[in-house]
Formats: sequence, structure tokens, C-alpha cells
Amino acid sequence: MSDVPTEVREDTYPIEKPETQHAQHPLHHLHREVTLDNNIQARVQNPLHGIPHDELVEIARDFCVEHDMQDKTDFLIKGALVAQNPSGFDSIAELDGADREVITRERTHKWHQPAALYFTIILCSIGAAVQGWDQEGSNGANLSFPVALGINDADPDPAVAATNQWLVGLINSGPYIGASLCGCWLSDPLNNLFGRRGAIFICAIFCILPVIGSACAQTWYQLFICRLLLGLGMGAKASTVPVFAAENTPASIRGGLVMSWQMWTAFGIFLGVCANLILYQVGDIAWRLQFGSAFLPAVPLLIGVYFCPESPRWYLKKGRYHDAYRSLCRLRNSELQAARDLFYIHSQLEAERDLLHGSTYFSRAIELFTVPRIRRATLASFVVMLAQQMCGINIIAFYSSTVFVLGGYSEKSALLASFGFGLVNWVFAFPAVWTIDTFGRRNLLLSTFPNMAWSLLASGLCFLIPLGNPAKIPLVALFIFIFAAFYSPGEGPVPFTYSAEVFPLSHREMGMSWAVATCLFWAAVLSLTFPRMVGAMTVTGAFGFYAGLNMIAFVMIFFLVPETKERTLEELDYVFAVPTRTHVHYQLRKSLPYFINRYVFWRRTAKLEPLYNFDELNGLARPV
Repeated sequence: MSDVPTEVREDTYPIEKPETQHAQHPLHHLHREVTLDNNIQARVQNPLHGIPHDELVEIARDFCVEHDMQDKTDFLIKGALVAQNPSGFDSIAELDGADREVITRERTHKWHQPAALYFTIILCSIGAAVQGWDQEGSNGANLSFPVALGINDADPDPAVAATNQWLVGLINSGPYIGASLCGCWLSDPLNNLFGRRGAIFICAIFCILPVIGSACAQTWYQLFICRLLLGLGMGAKASTVPVFAAENTPASIRGGLVMSWQMWTAFGIFLGVCANLILYQVGDIAWRLQFGSAFLPAVPLLIGVYFCPESPRWYLKKGRYHDAYRSLCRLRNSELQAARDLFYIHSQLEAERDLLHGSTYFSRAIELFTVPRIRRATLASFVVMLAQQMCGINIIAFYSSTVFVLGGYSEKSALLASFGFGLVNWVFAFPAVWTIDTFGRRNLLLSTFPNMAWSLLASGLCFLIPLGNPAKIPLVALFIFIFAAFYSPGEGPVPFTYSAEVFPLSHREMGMSWAVATCLFWAAVLSLTFPRMVGAMTVTGAFGFYAGLNMIAFVMIFFLVPETKERTLEELDYVFAVPTRTHVHYQLRKSLPYFINRYVFWRRTAKLEPLYNFDELNGLARPV
């Protein structure tokens, strides 16, 4: 959604920004039409908009002097002018023919990016594959480790079976308990002290040693402790890697590249089910190898991370402008683009300093819920992350082999069916590379949840077919595969992409920690409760329960999740400064009637007034 509804647009007055300790900066004396605390006009404005040409040139010169970058003055002046008016760069006299060609090509060949950028995304994808393989190892191992460690969840004694079902759930949930209660929250101090790359390096260590320990465990509680330690690496990594990818990627392709987290998490799940199927044949130690094989992709992550450029935004946060510029030069096709992005990011960060008061770990955590702009991002990230667990995908990802056995499959056939699930989950993630930045994050979610609801319910109902009926086994698998096919391009890639981009820089690590902790905490709850839920409610009841949660998640997303596609990380400050009440009111009074008129009554003349008014930001070659 993009412009302002009429009733919100009427009362637009210039608002003087309050003076702060940063008021001496040249950008701070300007009148602003919005404030980041309460953007009642739903207006998203370039911080350089309205500055006279000569004054902006002088600001750029002062910037170069202030940060000892006088040798880059020409580039930064050009960059500042392009950042101010990205769609009108042809009228900028300071640009020569080569400069105009660079900016034009950026608009017409948006996927033509430097090798360093793609190497960074590949490295982040390996980090995602580690995540997927880590969670999938327990899927195949669930068929044998409970008996091997004396906690048989199918014990003939119902009371013993019930206790063991809780223990199996506890072991499966171990990484998510460790991640949500501790690992995710380590992301902020790790990133602050060691940078994005250093944090990822430390996480890789915790994704190697505990996995090997799990393979060597002799008792169920040793296995549980190793999986808790694995959660430290998983949580901090899941909080850092999407942010690292988002901060290094241009806005026009950010969604398509950052969503590779989910696509390659799905690939990691696929590799995990392949390993489960192969190792199933080795006998009594199969479950040990199924747990232990997940260390393999963590090794190239450990080695390769320092070959990537560090996040330029992290450098700016630390006041390291020269390092930020060098990093941007590796991540962009030309020095002009690097200078433009450096100046634009700096300007947006100066503009948001009035909002961002947090300087300590605990104050940043508190401000997630007390500062209006950040609180709205916190709410939206909570909704999309919670929805990923409400949809029920992880009852399949964690327990598909068990589910298929309950559906009448042999052990080998269950692993083969899990292989099919992993393949579908990965293959159907590919369309999101293109649709996430065109169709949009919000629209992908809204279009997939109803389809996940009916397909999951249909699969659950198929468990009611008598075991002797030959239709039961293929129908159970068919609807689970359909469910995965709808999940993968929608609720699969969106939550981590969305949460990595919605928080301002000073709270980005803390905000992502919150979002991932939310996701993994509820993953822990799901993993812990599902074995007992099946014992008490049957698979049909459990699937029906999660089908209902899909529709509740659909309603939450419709009212509480704003669109973020193709907006820079700093422009989103203004999007999330729009009051939640305004957003809910717009969806109820404008968006919902439009949808009914357009798609229920097929009135092609129906028109929707957009919510946000993007001032001076409509050029395709906007900076990041």
C-alpha cells in the first residue's frame, strides 16, 4: 500500500523537530513534515528533500571535512545530489555521461551486482542451510533414539508412554529453548563487540561442537544438554545472518536476496532428510550419525565469513566512515553508488537519532516496547514470527517421519515421504525470490494462509481413512506436500526477511533478537507439545487445531502488518511511525471493502486509496 487515505491526509503541517544533542548537524535545522514518533500523515520522506542545491553541496563538503574524506569530495557531492533526487538524476549538472550510465544501468539491470555482494549472500545461505540441517537431524533420529536411550514413547504402559512423549518433545525442543531463552539475546552484545562477521564466526563454533556432542551422547539428558548448547549458536545466528544480508543489499533486490535465508533453510532441511534416508541403513548408530551430520555445512560458514565485507551500517554505527565507504565500494558497482549510499544512510541515521535514545543493552530492550515507532515494528515482527509457528509447518518439519508412520507408512517409506516433503519445501521457495519484491511481503502472507489452512485440515482428515484403504497413504502425503508448497513462497521466507528490515539501526540487533526469540520460543512449545498432543488428540485433532490457527494468523497479519517491499531500511522509519490505529482503521474501512468489491462482487471499477505518501522516493534507483 502506498499513499495516504483522505481522512489522514487533510491535516498536514510542518513540524519543527525538537532540539537534541545532535542538533548541530547541518541536516537538523530543517523543518520536517513528519516526526518519527507519530507520523499521522503516513508520509515517507527523503531526509534530503527540500534542501537547496548549493546548501546540499556545502553540507556534503562539510561531511567530507568532518570525517577526513576530502579525497572523496567530488564523489560525495555527486552522491548527495543523486540521493536527494534519485528519479531526476538526468537534471543534475555535476554528473557526467559515465555517471548517468551507471545510475541508469542500476535501474535497468538491478540483478547485476558485484561478486562480493553475491558471495555475502551465498555465505548467509550456508548459514541458513546449517539452521535447516540442525533442525532436521532429529526428524529421522526420532524413529530410533528414544528406544536407544530408554525413553520409548510407544511404551505399552500408557503412563510410561505419556512421560516419555514429554521427554522426546523436550529433547526435540532443546535447541529452540536454548535459542529463545539465551542464544537470540546474545546477538546484541556479540554484534556490538565483534560485528556481524565476528558474531557469525562464534555462532558457527556453537553449530559444530554441540552437534558432534549429540552424536556421542550416552543418556537422554546428555543429548538434551548438547541440544541446548546448539540453541546458543542457532539463536544468535538466526538473529544476525538475515540482518547482515539485509544491511549489505540494495533496496530494489533486498527481499529477493534476504529471503534466501528461508530458501536455503529449506535446502538445509532437504539435505537433512537426504542424510536421514541414507544413514537409516547403517543400523543401531543411525540416529547418532543423523544428529552428528549437521556439523558439515557449519565448517565452510566458519571459514568463509571473514572473506565477506562487513556491514557498512555497522561501521557507521561505530563511527568508522572510511571502513564503511570501503565496504560499500565492494558491495556496489561504482564509487558513485557507494558515495551516494554512504551519504544517504548517514543522513537517515542523523534524522532518526532524535528517536533512538538507547545506549545500553537493557534500555534498548525496554525501548522495543516504549518508543512508538519501534513498538510498531516489534508488534509486526512478533505477528509474522508467531504466525510461522501457528501455521503448523514445524509439526511436519520436526516430526514428518513420525507422522507418516502414524499414517500407515513403513519406517523406510516414512523417510522417503519426508524426503518428498523436504524437496517440495525447497523447490517451492524459489518463486519468492521474484515475488517478494514485486507481489510484496504482506500480500504473500495473505494469499498463502487460507490455502495452508485447508490443505492441513484435509491431510488431518485423511488420517480417518481406515488403514486397509489404499487411498490413505498417498492422500496423506499429497495434502502435506500441497501444504508445504503453499508455505514455502509465503510464510516461509517472509518472517526473517521482514524482521531483519523493520527495526532502526540502533535497535536492529535487539529487535531481531526479539523476533527470532519469538519464533524459536514457540517452535520449542510446538516441538515439546506435539508428541503428547498426538497421543491425546490424534493426528487429525492436532492438524485441525493448527488449521484453525492459520486463519487466526491471517486476521492478525491483515490488521497489524504493514507492507515493506522496495523501501530502504531507513525509509521504513516513517512507515512504522504511522500509528497502529491508523493502519487498522485503513484496513477495516478501505482495504477490506475494496477486496470485497473487487474480488467477491467482481467490480473492476473498484479503487483502493493507498495508505502511504512517499515524497521524493519514487525513483527506481533509490539508494539503500
